[in-house]
Amino acid sequence: MRQPVALDVVRSLAETNGVCVRPLAQRRLDYATGRVDIVPVACGSTVASVCAPCADKARKLRMAQCREGWHLDDEPDFTPAEPTSDQAALTELRSTLWADYQNARAQGDESGMEDLREAVTAVDVELREGGVRGKLPALDAPAAKPVKRSTRRKQDVPELPRRKVAKHTLGREFAGRFRPSMFLTLTLDSYGRVHDDGTPVNPDGYDYRRAARDAVHFAALLDRWVQNLRRAVGYDVQYFSTVEPQRRLAPHWHAALRGAIPHELVRLVTAGTYHQVWWPQHDELVYPGETVPVWCDRAKGFVDPATREALPTWEQALPGAEDSEPAHVVRFGAQVHSKGILGGTEESGRHIGYLTKYLTKSISECQEEKTERQRRHADRLHEELRVTPCSPRCAVWLLYGIQPAGARMNLVAGRCKGKAHRRSTLGLPGRRVLVSRKWSGKSLADHRHDRTQFVRQLLQDVGITPDTDRDNTGSVVWQKVAPGDPDVPPRAHLLMHAVAERLRWKAQYKTAQLAASGGDPPTPPDLSATGQAA
Repeated sequence: MRQPVALDVVRSLAETNGVCVRPLAQRRLDYATGRVDIVPVACGSTVASVCAPCADKARKLRMAQCREGWHLDDEPDFTPAEPTSDQAALTELRSTLWADYQNARAQGDESGMEDLREAVTAVDVELREGGVRGKLPALDAPAAKPVKRSTRRKQDVPELPRRKVAKHTLGREFAGRFRPSMFLTLTLDSYGRVHDDGTPVNPDGYDYRRAARDAVHFAALLDRWVQNLRRAVGYDVQYFSTVEPQRRLAPHWHAALRGAIPHELVRLVTAGTYHQVWWPQHDELVYPGETVPVWCDRAKGFVDPATREALPTWEQALPGAEDSEPAHVVRFGAQVHSKGILGGTEESGRHIGYLTKYLTKSISECQEEKTERQRRHADRLHEELRVTPCSPRCAVWLLYGIQPAGARMNLVAGRCKGKAHRRSTLGLPGRRVLVSRKWSGKSLADHRHDRTQFVRQLLQDVGITPDTDRDNTGSVVWQKVAPGDPDVPPRAHLLMHAVAERLRWKAQYKTAQLAASGGDPPTPPDLSATGQAA
């Protein structure tokens, strides 16, 4: 029993060589040669406990993205390309369909309107695939205009300086050659005293409700902070950031900011930033037990199970313009850590590693629950998150006697599928990495292509044709494999196929590196089964 299992040995070999340990099988059809193969494709997981090689690859890609955009000396070029003839033709067709839809709606032709909706949806898909970005005009006007609320700032926060935001993204240059940037950490407010392990000193006095709501609306608070910072400094500040839980399980934000900003200004913006949640009040549960609202076909909505009276809709329950108190207000805590960083230094590389340190772990894995006290603390927070609405469409609103936006009969009161209510996320359902649009002038796919192109060019310089070039000829088509397909080999066979392919690629890459360094390129080893048998 102490001897290793064969599949575990294969998995260990795959991890050693950076091969995905849970590959997905896909069918590759080459119409030029007529060959059909079942090949392993990497799963692409970003969590090391699921697939360590894929998670490490994703982390290194994020590190390259952070490094390229942090200390730029020139503005990224975002000049949009001219519309192509295909894009113009599709837009012209969409305009014609839009006019026909308006005529059909004026005539009350429901069948014609449905056909036109399907046609416009198909055109929109082609426009997106053709490279058109931005919001396309809707066929129907919004049913109700949003309530306009006062933009007057709260009286208990400091006033912030406001400048016209210039279009440039680079910070100041010092002494004609230094252009430092910043590393920043922001945390949420305190909910009560905690021990060194993050658990509350007085669990009964710890404000779990505010902690849960702050976690759900943390992303909106970050957006408001970036907006206030850009208005305060007067240029389009760019950032690469990650969101992680603290020991007390509250989220905090690590960010690499481009440009040097005075520390006092950063603290002032943090103290003066808040986010108001203008949702219906949800402090007390209306249906805390087994009795919950039920769907009524006659009322076309949810009703009280005892009185059969319809619950107020989301629009009816929203606070009016005259209401001065929001349902919740999110603010940062007093702890602000900011530091200037010079590009190309050891300190810069160390902070990039710190930014991406926990990207290979899920939210629940970042802080291990080693004691019973820590588990009870996480359970208490999770219980509060289960009854905290995460969006206007959340099914938790039914527990507060309110129909969520877009209510439908298959909703179950208190059972929302949103990630914010899960034990594994603890209120952080969104992306772990937040990157501004003008960070490096490239998307994550562009950075991935640059790394692939570097290796491809190095191999081509020594006369080696990469295997992936054969898949880009246009004659290769990829198809998903249905579950239970008899052509799919066992998982161990897929792993061994991927390991053999990776060993061949490594041998080719080492050969190209030796040739590029001026040495005589050795003959690549024959890693095929026939070569070894001979």
